[in-house]
Amino acid sequence: MFLFVPYSAASMILKAKRRRYEPIGGKEKNFSCFFVRFRESPAKINLVKSQIMSQTFRHPEILEIARREGKVTVEGLARHFDVTLQTIRRDLTDLADAGRLARVHGGAVLPSGTTNIDYEERRSLKSEAKRAMARACAREIPNGISLFLNLGTSTEAVAQELLHHKNLMVVTNNMNVANILAANSDCEIFVTGGQLRRADGGLVGNLAAETIRQFKFDLAVIGCSALDLEGDILDFDIQEVSVSQTILRQSRKTFLMADQSKLSRSAPARIASLADIDGFFTDQPPPKVLATLCEKWRTKVVIAHKEIG
Repeated sequence: MFLFVPYSAASMILKAKRRRYEPIGGKEKNFSCFFVRFRESPAKINLVKSQIMSQTFRHPEILEIARREGKVTVEGLARHFDVTLQTIRRDLTDLADAGRLARVHGGAVLPSGTTNIDYEERRSLKSEAKRAMARACAREIPNGISLFLNLGTSTEAVAQELLHHKNLMVVTNNMNVANILAANSDCEIFVTGGQLRRADGGLVGNLAAETIRQFKFDLAVIGCSALDLEGDILDFDIQEVSVSQTILRQSRKTFLMADQSKLSRSAPARIASLADIDGFFTDQPPPKVLATLCEKWRTKVVIAHKEIG
């Protein structure tokens, strides 16, 4: 039997089951589909057709949900697609085998490693939650103070919410933050020196840290790449970690912006502990063990809610 299927949809199945199915002819540059000959019974052919359909239609949407929410669950995806739990488990296994997701109990998360997610991808990840967190954080930032905003899409969202604040002095190592706040004529902006990280407009390294040491800030707002259940604040870039630690030392008060997807990831370098933070802004109640630690450390937890309408 022959099927005419998208090349991208069939490639993984052909790779995994090369002895049972074979392509007819090669894939040319200008063609996105090709024929596959199946040497199996009709029942097994129908199963393969289902697998092809899942990769073609469900897999991209599963990845999009994971990028947006930080995590996907088997039960949630089964309801979303109106398929069985077993079907979703197979989908997640396929995506994990391809390195696109990492399996966890009850679902999957974006894979962790020693490198961060692409900047443009981070901008779209949990964007509504970041805006809600930024609004909550901005309400806690008074007029007339000295403020540091560091790298990250969450701190950029905070900058967007400060466009109507008055008499601010803002120091940043984030070129995007400086460009956003340039629209606020009541905001004096200082940009640190440092090595430009072209991927996200960040300034890092010894020169950035040395500039920061010349100030004493009323408040600093920082982000992070990951957060663990022991309360450790984590990142991928060693140079950025050094700068963030300098920011903490030079600030009278510090806020952390970290949505709940950060708890689903891991990063190799430690910045500090939530014990060193005055306010933790997030989008969902933290796990009980972390909430208990924050209470013990007197770290204020602010749970931002999305505004409707």
